[in-house]
Amino acid sequence: MRAALIASLLPLLGLAAGCALLKPVEPPTVEASVELDAVPFFPQDRYQCGPAALATVLSATGLPVSAEALVDDVYLPDRRGSLQAELAAAARRHGRVPFPVAAGEEALVAELRAGHPVLVLQNLGLDSLPRWHYAVVVGYRAEEAHWVLRSGRERRRRESVRAFRRHWRGADRWGLVVLPPGQLPAVAGPRDVVDALAAAEPVLGAEAILPGWTQASARWPGDADLAFAAANGLRAAGRPQAALRRYRQAIANDPRHAAARNNLADLLLAYACVGQARAVLAPALAALDDDDPLRPVLAATAREIEQAEPAACRLENTQEELQP
Repeated sequence: MRAALIASLLPLLGLAAGCALLKPVEPPTVEASVELDAVPFFPQDRYQCGPAALATVLSATGLPVSAEALVDDVYLPDRRGSLQAELAAAARRHGRVPFPVAAGEEALVAELRAGHPVLVLQNLGLDSLPRWHYAVVVGYRAEEAHWVLRSGRERRRRESVRAFRRHWRGADRWGLVVLPPGQLPAVAGPRDVVDALAAAEPVLGAEAILPGWTQASARWPGDADLAFAAANGLRAAGRPQAALRRYRQAIANDPRHAAARNNLADLLLAYACVGQARAVLAPALAALDDDDPLRPVLAATAREIEQAEPAACRLENTQEELQP
């Protein structure tokens, strides 16, 4: 039986290669300093700030890795640097989940307070003549209003709020936290978490990502899209009964969630629950416009349901009422 499934949408990662009187600058609204002294330091070779920065955040999660070992993974000789997408992909290959960081300095401090060093891209040059550089934010000193970074060949580079803000803004405030499965960023929205976990799942495996879905579902229990994505992960990991509950949670949160109804119907059909599958799918199919891009997918699932032979349902608790 061909399963008509709808997957989570993944974002496209941006690509950038990296390695008068002044107005007063307001520092971040932070009451106390924070610094992660134990974060390792990897002095970079020329143009290889990407491997060094990635090794820093991976090592901070307990992985025994060196900058040299990451060069082939992320360093592009023709560009004399690394792309953000390559750094994220390499983190996944090493069993970690890269999450985008909220583009604000208070968010950086929140991640530091949670014990998460932040890999950032900086533009140390001009907008018209950029000089890209990766560094790792490990602290903020409120008394002196400066940031502390593992950067280049400096273990504890200090940058003023003005300088850091200019360098980070010049790179569109791009940053990553890299975490083991099951840990989430301190500051993140459910969309970013769904996209990050879904992108990591094909590399780490569905079973490895389940703790992440569990934590995310607990943080945002009312989010239908997250419950839907978690259900897809549970089904991929071979947990149909748990997937059934998550699909139902998604539909309870949003009765008009057509993708969740489609995938739940497909799950029910896979376990011979033909009548239940038909009842779940029918409201969504009736509500979709003819030109809706999901309509062909739901129509294909409906055809499979009508062609299925009646049999004994092999899933439990499938008779609960669903809102139309």
